[in-house]
Amino acid sequence: MEIFPAIDVLRGMCVQLVQGERSTATVYGTPIENAARWISRGARNLHVVNLDGAFSTSSENVQVIREVVAETEVFVQIGGGIRSLATQSCDARGWLDAGVDRIIVSTFATKEPKAITTLSDEFGSERIMAGVDARAGEIAISGWQETAGDYIEWAQLFEQLGAGSLLYTNVDVEGLQAGIAQEPVKALIEAVSIPVVVAGGVSSAADVVALRRLGAAGCVLGSALYSGKIHLEEALKEAYES
Repeated sequence: MEIFPAIDVLRGMCVQLVQGERSTATVYGTPIENAARWISRGARNLHVVNLDGAFSTSSENVQVIREVVAETEVFVQIGGGIRSLATQSCDARGWLDAGVDRIIVSTFATKEPKAITTLSDEFGSERIMAGVDARAGEIAISGWQETAGDYIEWAQLFEQLGAGSLLYTNVDVEGLQAGIAQEPVKALIEAVSIPVVVAGGVSSAADVVALRRLGAAGCVLGSALYSGKIHLEEALKEAYES
């Protein structure tokens, strides 16, 4: 199982939010500083989110995110604010042409599902991850402000359309540092045949072990990593050595 330290970018800085609320942002320095910190501790993947893109202006953080991509040699996946197939820097083809290893399409995937097929055919399905953000069993879109139906049905559709992997974020526990909810993860993994990376609530080595045993392909470490509740080294040990 792979471990993805989160690099969430808001107004050019690396932050962590609680339940996706901008007003809760805690700043932890620059994105490149944090990328270097996690890589120095053994990370071989990074999960980068353009929070300004998710909320409003997609292009605001392009340069600092591109710096992370250009100056690191690890696997980088990026989500947040991808709203079209365009080749401009902040949209799907733009990020993929810039050398991002994998993009995450979330609200865009629910609004224009066939875009997944287009991108998978053009760039390879392994570079296209569909975001399944869920609240109370329904997919949450538009910055988690709206819901749009059963999360498993959406996940199965994304797989049928050619997504190479899924990012499942449990909005109900995200940012609370209180542990994962195993049942919805288990239900999703059993419902699809493509890899599922899990975000939301991963707060201890025991959570990492539970996800590995459930068959998750990876997990994202966010608030608990930055607060020190979970240490990257222990997460890597449980993911790679057990």
